Amino acid sequence: MTQTRTTRLERGRSALGPALELVHTGRAPTRAVLTAELGVTRATAGAVAAELEALGLITVDAHPAAAAGSQGRPSHRLSVAPDGPVVLAAQIHADGFRAALVGLGGRLVATAPGCMTVPADPAHIIGTVVEAGARLLRETGRQCLGAGLAVPSAVAEPEGTALNPLHLSWPAGAPVRTLFAEALAGAGLSVTGVAGNDVNLAALAEHRHGAGRGARHLLCVATGHRGVGGALVLDGRLHSGSSGLAMEVGHLTVNPAGLPCHCGSRGCLDVEADPQAFLTAAGREPGPAGSLLHQATELIRTAHENDPAVHSAVELLIDRLGLGLAGLVNILNPDRVVLGGLHRELLAADPDRLRAVVADRSLWGRSGSVPILPGTLDHGSLVGAAEAAWQPVLDDPLGVLG
Repeated sequence: MTQTRTTRLERGRSALGPALELVHTGRAPTRAVLTAELGVTRATAGAVAAELEALGLITVDAHPAAAAGSQGRPSHRLSVAPDGPVVLAAQIHADGFRAALVGLGGRLVATAPGCMTVPADPAHIIGTVVEAGARLLRETGRQCLGAGLAVPSAVAEPEGTALNPLHLSWPAGAPVRTLFAEALAGAGLSVTGVAGNDVNLAALAEHRHGAGRGARHLLCVATGHRGVGGALVLDGRLHSGSSGLAMEVGHLTVNPAGLPCHCGSRGCLDVEADPQAFLTAAGREPGPAGSLLHQATELIRTAHENDPAVHSAVELLIDRLGLGLAGLVNILNPDRVVLGGLHRELLAADPDRLRAVVADRSLWGRSGSVPILPGTLDHGSLVGAAEAAWQPVLDDPLGVLG
C-alpha cells in the first residue's frame, strides 16, 4: 500500500461506518454521491469504498455503463456485496416463528418459516428458532456477523427482559436476551445476540429500507398477529424511552365502553383494532389453521367490496384506528406515519376515510402535512431484527471485521 493511500485511509477510517450505512440504505449508489454525503475528497471516498470492498461488505464497479444520452465518465457504482456476510434474524409471534438470514441492504438471503404453538417456556421456542437459523447457515455456508430477535413484547433495557408478552403464555420478565445468547452458543454460533420489540424493529426497517426512508420523525403503528404496537424513529434512531418501554400505543383507549384489555383498562387499540377484533366485527370465527393476521388481511382483500359485514368491519376499525392516530399525531407531530400489518390493509381498503378521521381529530392532521403511508416491507420485524444485529458493523466495520 502506498504512503498516499495509507494517509487517505487514516483520514477516512472514521468515515467507514457512515459510508457503509449510506450504501446499506441505498443513499449512496455511486462514489460521487458518497463523496458529497460524507463531505470528503473524492480520493478519500475512493479509499473508504476500497476498504469496505476489501472487507467483503460492498462491491465497487469501476467501469459502469453510461446512461443513454449522458456525457462524461460515469461515477463508480457502489452496492452491497451479494455474497457477503449475513446476520441471523428471528421473529417469534403468537402463531409461531420465522428465522432468516439477512444481508446488507435488508436482503432476505434465506428463510425458514415455522409454525407451532408457542409454549409457556420461552427457552424452548427461542432454541427452536435459533436452530432453524443455524441450519440455514450450514446450508448456505455464509459468514454470520450477528443475530437479532424480535418478540411481541416490550423489552426492558438494559436487562433484555420481556416485560409484557401479553399474547404469549410466557411469564412476565422472561429473560429473552439471555436465553437468546444461550441458544446461539448452544448452536455453535459465536455471535452477539440482541433482542427487541417486534414493532420497534419493524419501524427501524421501514425507516432504513421502506416507506419511512428519509423521514426525520417517523411514527409507525402496526398490528402484529395479535395486538397493536407503535414505534417512533427520531433522526434515524429508535426512541425507546428511559428503559426501552416507550410507545406502548396499543394501550391508548379508543372505545371507553369497549372490550377489557390485558393491561387492565378497556377499549384499548390492542383489543379494538387488531386482527381478532376485525374478524369478530366481520362476524367471522378464526380458522382452525393459519395466523389471525393472514386470515384478516385475506378477508379484506377478497370481501371488502362485496360483503356488507366485512365492509362495515373495515369502517369500524378505521374509525378506531384513526382516533388513536389522531391522538398520537397531536402529541408527537411526526412528519410521516407508516402503517403495518392489518392497518396497512385497512389503509389500502379506504384511504380517504382513515385520512379524514385523522384530519378531523387532530390539530396537525388538519394542516394536511402528515402523510399516512402503507409499510412496504412484508417481513418488517425480521428485517428490523437484522438491522439491530447489523448495527455494530455499521458503527465500526473495521473493528468487527478487521
